[in-house]
Amino acid sequence: MLNFALPSAPRAQSWPLLLLVALGFWLSASLAMDLIMMPGLFAAGMMTQPGFAAAGYLLFGLFNRLELLLAALCLSGFLVLARQGRLIRHPGPWPQVLAGALLAIALTQTYALTPLLSGWAFSLSQMGADPGLPGALVLLHGFYWSLELAKWTVGAALLRWCFQDSYQALEPEEVI
Repeated sequence: MLNFALPSAPRAQSWPLLLLVALGFWLSASLAMDLIMMPGLFAAGMMTQPGFAAAGYLLFGLFNRLELLLAALCLSGFLVLARQGRLIRHPGPWPQVLAGALLAIALTQTYALTPLLSGWAFSLSQMGADPGLPGALVLLHGFYWSLELAKWTVGAALLRWCFQDSYQALEPEEVI
């Protein structure tokens, strides 16, 4: 008879590694989406296709949900590390505050910006409008890019801090 046992609780040592992987994946996927995939679709003329607005909403909707999961994982991880007193170089509240800011950015992009931008795209594609962008849409894109820049900056800082704390935890302690 096969015995299926539930895995044991994650060891305390695995949280920094989990945070490094989650933050690294999130930031690299976000960079790939914003700097490679979307400009590539734009250059290929996909924005002039009638189904682009629906495809963009689906693509960003799925990616935003993934970002929400990663943001919640990062916030949980930094809260656990702070509770365990394992944030060596940054023991104050800043890692948790910044991880919370990442979650707020992901929530804003998922439930505010993506629906607004997609709504504009749907209305423009249905009207067969000129490819020029209205002023409100330019403003929304500017807000989106400012949130992306903030996400990359905050995420890179947290990634660096987590790496430094993990590296310092591996160094042997000095004997006095």
